[in-house]
Amino acid sequence: MDKALENFGNDIAIAFSGAEDVVLIEYARLTGRPFRVFSLDTGRLNPETYAFFDTVEKHYGIHIEYAFPDSVEVQALVRNKGLFSFYEDGHQECCRIRKVRPLRKALKGLRAWITGQRKDQSPGTRAEIPVVQVDPTFEGMDGGIGSLVKWNPVANVDSMDIWNFLRAMNVPVNSLHSQGYVSIGCEPCTRPVLPGQHEREGRWWWEDSKAKECGLHKGNIKQEEMPELNGNGNGAAHKNGKAAVTDIFNSQNVVSLSRTGIGNLTKLENRADPWLVVLYAPWCRFCQAMEGSYDELAEKLAGSGIKVGKFRADGEQKKFAQQELQLGSFPTILFFPKHSPNPIKYPSEKRDVDSLTAFVNALQ
Repeated sequence: MDKALENFGNDIAIAFSGAEDVVLIEYARLTGRPFRVFSLDTGRLNPETYAFFDTVEKHYGIHIEYAFPDSVEVQALVRNKGLFSFYEDGHQECCRIRKVRPLRKALKGLRAWITGQRKDQSPGTRAEIPVVQVDPTFEGMDGGIGSLVKWNPVANVDSMDIWNFLRAMNVPVNSLHSQGYVSIGCEPCTRPVLPGQHEREGRWWWEDSKAKECGLHKGNIKQEEMPELNGNGNGAAHKNGKAAVTDIFNSQNVVSLSRTGIGNLTKLENRADPWLVVLYAPWCRFCQAMEGSYDELAEKLAGSGIKVGKFRADGEQKKFAQQELQLGSFPTILFFPKHSPNPIKYPSEKRDVDSLTAFVNALQ
């Protein structure tokens, strides 16, 4: 913790979930260095968790920086599917809107972040967490792959030692812990565990145990587990034996192109409008990492006359994309100029909004 705060100063922050992550705040206090704390307010937390936030702020004399989901996205989800759709089709969509996207925005203002991930929290998915890593999923303020460092200082500490430390330091803890809650998330998706049950059994209990991740730390999920997760996050496979994954770039400003659609686009010599298109695979962590930037760019370009699209280029479409669309690796970004038949491939691995905007402006 001391090394993390020393190296990154005001450009690093502690991710506080309202559970035993208070141990991170206590460690930070003991270093004597200034530190920042942020948390995701999903709008669905327990009253006890909100009370705990207030207690922690007063105890440490800090202000927690809260990140909130986009109200328009939340309203669309609730209007279309109701308040409890996750019980029927899995928690991933709700978590993406209420947790993953707000986190992505928060991390874009940082160069590093500190998490409370531990290997013993979920042996099936978190068994290989390093103490320090280049974040494999999210981008930092400089944009692009490798722009964010992730510190997991308690990765090798077990739950018993965490709680012995908290009791020894006499720090505030969430009152839900005394009611049998161990891993604490949103109220509808968290319940107490029985004696002998693993702590993750209290999270998304209606789903398969191998899928008990919300997406905040998907880059740390063991790769052999990934194919077992389907688009609903319930661990089931389709009847054809192939697992599915949740699609990405689901912005109202991003047009989903079929093979016929992008094929027609490549044949036009005089397009009515220029197009920016990402060739992607939803399971690719680099595609996932740029989702926020691309959606933000699409929103920024809305009404500008530049169309923004996506084409899923994995599976049976991959050979076509390699032969006809310059696909090298995922993601590949192409710009189709208005008066030229040949698309121009984005050459950089920096996929932040400013870099992509500069690329578009230079070519349109």
